[in-house]
Amino acid sequence: MTKTYLTQNGFDKLQAELDNLRTVRRQEVAERLREAMADGDAGIDNDAEVDAAKNEQAFVEGRIRELEIILSSAIIIDENTT
Repeated sequence: MTKTYLTQNGFDKLQAELDNLRTVRRQEVAERLREAMADGDAGIDNDAEVDAAKNEQAFVEGRIRELEIILSSAIIIDENTT
């Protein structure tokens, strides 16, 4: 596993992003996908909306996995270390 060196501030920022993705963005994207799928009779415009929502969901889930890996292997370094 690759080690990632982060300052405490950098670690905290990534942790905050992860928390936001898990608690806010994941629900927003799921709701957007539900709404797009509920409008199933809207034709080709709806297909594009469903595809966009699925792509966004895949991006969010991928970023969550990426951040989990980074944070699980993070080594905190002192900001003042040269």
